[in-house]
Amino acid sequence: MSEPILEIKNLSATVADKEIIKNLNLTINPGEVHALMGPNGAGKSTLSYILTGKPGYEVTGGEVMFCGKNLLAMKPDERACAGLFLSMQYPVAIPGVATNNFLKHALNAKRKYEGLPELDAAEFLKILRTEAKNLNIGADMLKREINVGFSGGEKKRMEILQMSLLKPSLAILDEADSGLDIDALKLVADGVNKLHNENNALLIITHHLDLLNHIQPDIVHIYADGHIVKSGDKSLAIELEKSGYKTFVDAE
Repeated sequence: MSEPILEIKNLSATVADKEIIKNLNLTINPGEVHALMGPNGAGKSTLSYILTGKPGYEVTGGEVMFCGKNLLAMKPDERACAGLFLSMQYPVAIPGVATNNFLKHALNAKRKYEGLPELDAAEFLKILRTEAKNLNIGADMLKREINVGFSGGEKKRMEILQMSLLKPSLAILDEADSGLDIDALKLVADGVNKLHNENNALLIITHHLDLLNHIQPDIVHIYADGHIVKSGDKSLAIELEKSGYKTFVDAE
């Protein structure tokens, strides 16, 4: 059996001296889709920030292994180059930086980390146009400044375009359905499904069943008070949609 892509053991962490993650355990294997569901303020996004190395979050205990390496010992850029990707709930705008230039530098940075030659402008443009077409992203959008003036749906499609170019081992989707209408949600989900295979994995952070109807999870976790309180298959998400979080949180 191949090693896990992500293995979290007894992880604890604080933000501004407040404990947010409490002895969390989670294992994600190649090919798996995990969904993390929980009430607001439970620490779901905090977990994604800790895994990707966002400053201001202090790990106070436990370990995290990513593809056999100590993730917590790696710098944020090293984690990204090694194959960890975060699709943010609220993608930031970066005025003055053209989207296509940003994507070219990001992909070439990953290729350099992997010991591969960098792509020249023509080679990159060919790949970019192919991937963008699948997400209904036009050439004019690629020339615009990153997320400046983008709609919610455009921002999310741009996140998935980054994912399709970088081809991460583990993609964390933090409320990828936030602010999307039905058509945009389906387009984003289709893009994610095309990228998922037996060699990579997904961790989907969401409040709603809608996204999980498009991206089928293998395992659903209910997350509250800094750790996982229950795990199951998709039927757990359906039950949660009907009864809410209170039943599971109070049962703990």
